[in-house]
Amino acid sequence: MVDYYTGKVCLVTGANSGIGYAISEELLKRGATVYMAGRSREKVAEAVARLSAYGDRARPLVMDVTKQEQVQKGIEDTAAEAGRLDFLFNNAGVGGTIPFEMATLDDWKAIIDTNIWSVVYGVHAAVPIMLKQGFGHVVNTSSIAGIVPPPFQALYSLTKYGVTGLTECLKYEYAEKGLYFSTICPANIATPIFNKGIDGQARGELRIPDDAYPADKAASLILDRVAEHRGIIVVPEEPYTDLWKGYILGTPEVEERLSQMARERREAFEKGGTYF
Repeated sequence: MVDYYTGKVCLVTGANSGIGYAISEELLKRGATVYMAGRSREKVAEAVARLSAYGDRARPLVMDVTKQEQVQKGIEDTAAEAGRLDFLFNNAGVGGTIPFEMATLDDWKAIIDTNIWSVVYGVHAAVPIMLKQGFGHVVNTSSIAGIVPPPFQALYSLTKYGVTGLTECLKYEYAEKGLYFSTICPANIATPIFNKGIDGQARGELRIPDDAYPADKAASLILDRVAEHRGIIVVPEEPYTDLWKGYILGTPEVEERLSQMARERREAFEKGGTYF
């Protein structure tokens, strides 16, 4: 599985921190060249500097994923400079836990621009390049909320279900063309996403859930499963794979768990707080 990445050219969005940074580091460990993309020149430079042990295989790429022209140029320039683009990790995204009635249309636009349009822009730019090469693997970051619908995350879940559906469709559409598509569906991973609002800006103190899975372990698991050409990749696999299966089957345990989550989150918001 390690050889799947050796000598390959990868582009990772949202690579400044969290899962994106962890995936970038793990790819470098496995012998890949990684273009680490983010919209802040300073943060991208800092992230690349932290991985200086890998020499020029860690490369900065300044790109705002909500801007189609920047995504198109970033991907095309990467392929031109490196001679190919083997992997695209559409990882950039923002969270959002909020009562539906409190969400504004601006909230909807902000989360859709970042979580949906960024993925569409990336796939739109990368697929023609990969088809011409005869090989490519696109890995889109969805969420456990993209396969199981958590209450009070209607905005977020809409975008993540969209990412899952898009990626699964393309997996079958291009299966005979040498292209692969995988969807990462993380549950609670120890990253700064818990401190970001729908607009992607930091909100107060970082509150990572107690059961959060370490980002480095998540990255290793993700790359193992991508190398196996898995479609939907749940991280961590247990107990969340069982949660997903239970939701699909409509088991009473999962139905009660989601109902209880709704009650707890409603109570938290009515007391003037937030949930995560």
